[in-house]
Amino acid sequence: MPQPDHIIRMPVPEIEGLDDDIRAYFDKCNEKLGMVPYVLRAFTVNPDKFRTFSRFYNQLMLAESGLSKLEREMIAVVVSSCNRCYYCLVAHGQAVRQLSGDPQLGEMLVMNYRVAELSPRHRAMLDFVWLLTESPHRVGEPERQRLRDVGFSDADIFDICDVAAFFNYTNRLAHGLDMMPNPEYHAMNR
Repeated sequence: MPQPDHIIRMPVPEIEGLDDDIRAYFDKCNEKLGMVPYVLRAFTVNPDKFRTFSRFYNQLMLAESGLSKLEREMIAVVVSSCNRCYYCLVAHGQAVRQLSGDPQLGEMLVMNYRVAELSPRHRAMLDFVWLLTESPHRVGEPERQRLRDVGFSDADIFDICDVAAFFNYTNRLAHGLDMMPNPEYHAMNR
């Protein structure tokens, strides 16, 4: 059974009617990804928010960091698993499959990251983001120290928190708008 056939549960502008800079951005998406992620289409409801979101996402997930791109995607998936965010589990689960070259890892992180045989570094990172998502008031210095103990710097800890916070935000947006992932993600990197 296919997923529902909508991007979000409200009208989304047609690509042809968007500003030139947004259409150019979508052209790059098509060139690099072979599609325009529906989350970007959803943000065209407000072009200024689209520009802010896309700049922030690119800085957060693609810029230089002590965290690898795979680690940032792993955080996205585990936060989304805790929040049961269908959109992000499908889209970022695919990114984990692609970046790791391991389809099983992507599926384990989507369903229950604790079953995966992870390095101590990755186990500590994902335990931290699960706690930060599920019970943020319980995060304190002992939890940050556990990250330091497995080699994360304070700058890395900031980035871990930043990525986790971003995906808590986008998960809630996706839930609130009933955002669907691009159907193409389901078959990629399997």
